[in-house]
Amino acid sequence: MLKELVLLMLVAITFLPVYLLYFKSPPPLPEVDLNEWWGPGERKEDTAIKPFKIKFTEPVIKDLKHRLKSRGPFHPPLEGIAFEYGFNTDTLDSWATYWLEKYNFTERENFLNQYPQYKTNIQGLNIHFIRVTPKVPAGKQLVPMLLLHGWPGSVREFYEAIPYLTAASEDRDFVLELIIPSLPGYGFSDPAARPGMDTLAMAVIFRNLMQRLGFQKYYIQGGDWGSVITSNMATLFPKEVIGYHANLVLLVSPTITFFELLGSIYPPLVVDSKQANRMYPLSEKFSFILEEMGYFHIQATKPDTVGVALLDSPSGLMAYILEKFSTGTNRLFRSRLDGGLEYRFTKDQLIDNLMMYWTTRSMTSAMRLYAESSTKRHYALKLHEIPTQVPMCTIQTKNEIVYLPPWLIKLKYPNHLRDNPLDEGGHFLALELPQVFSEDILDAVKTIRQWYKNKNVKTDL
Repeated sequence: MLKELVLLMLVAITFLPVYLLYFKSPPPLPEVDLNEWWGPGERKEDTAIKPFKIKFTEPVIKDLKHRLKSRGPFHPPLEGIAFEYGFNTDTLDSWATYWLEKYNFTERENFLNQYPQYKTNIQGLNIHFIRVTPKVPAGKQLVPMLLLHGWPGSVREFYEAIPYLTAASEDRDFVLELIIPSLPGYGFSDPAARPGMDTLAMAVIFRNLMQRLGFQKYYIQGGDWGSVITSNMATLFPKEVIGYHANLVLLVSPTITFFELLGSIYPPLVVDSKQANRMYPLSEKFSFILEEMGYFHIQATKPDTVGVALLDSPSGLMAYILEKFSTGTNRLFRSRLDGGLEYRFTKDQLIDNLMMYWTTRSMTSAMRLYAESSTKRHYALKLHEIPTQVPMCTIQTKNEIVYLPPWLIKLKYPNHLRDNPLDEGGHFLALELPQVFSEDILDAVKTIRQWYKNKNVKTDL
């Protein structure tokens, strides 16, 4: 019986990869309603594009300070524990005090308003976005790019990168124009009034936003949830999306899972030896997921329950969000009393991001994206398994939560042109290393434009 079992396993290991790579049929493209209504009340879409400014009103500031000042004593951390049990409350006290006493609301409001911002109604939702249109020197082409954030980030992640991304250079024949929206239900963008606002629905909304702004063809970039949404955009609208750049490659399919498991037996079958420790041993990866991804399960099942506490307590919101910036930057920061938060970030930067959630009371609606994108209906779409011809480039940081070798990425993106396995950096790359992030995007656009030229294909921007 044992011999037969071993033989069966050998046959499976031999022939299953052949089936998965060459004979398994991809799922069909899902049908989407480009006009699905997500707003409250009757269908009445205002197509106007209206200027917008962030405003920290006096009543909101007064209420926030009152809550911070009247906070009770935090439960003390255990002896010898840093961030292993979550946000160290001794450290949290100093951060809450800074927010109360030293965060300059007027100065930060001016900082956040330094770039032009707008709102427009898409499918019943007022969508907030930053639009930066630089002056284009003679001989340069203006190239539009959509940048999407994720959770628990916001458009704030891109501020330091914007000057790099929009700069002209002698070695590039293009200059980027940036469209940076808040996801529906995040920050200053309206939440959906009914269930179903998953990454597919958001992909449609942002396609419609780009159409509203007059862009028939454009580039896209994303990290975290933004990478999933932009991936969906490339899959659904390949005639509109010219090129794609991602700083998180999150592809979940039976084929990729099989090869990840196969590589755990002998990693060289799957991944270059230099990058093997980013994938294996699987025991360490699964252990990390079990220890650090509990929030995902909570938000995918009961976002409204935890949202009650996070909407009520700014200290609670701070602990919940900033803990992710700690571990997301480097998982080893769990052993640091300060969580390593100021290794790459400043207090003002991270509190700016908190203000995007606190002043808009958007934490609950933001967390619902996990629930909407974790349903049987959503998984049945199998979007990660549909091959997408849009040319794309990736950058994968040393401390990102997942890593995929380029050949596995090509199963989804046959025209995956380049990967940059960065030897530093974490999950929030745009905010952590804005120059590195920007230069990789610019190199990606340059690479993709050259790819089209080599094929003698005009993109007709």
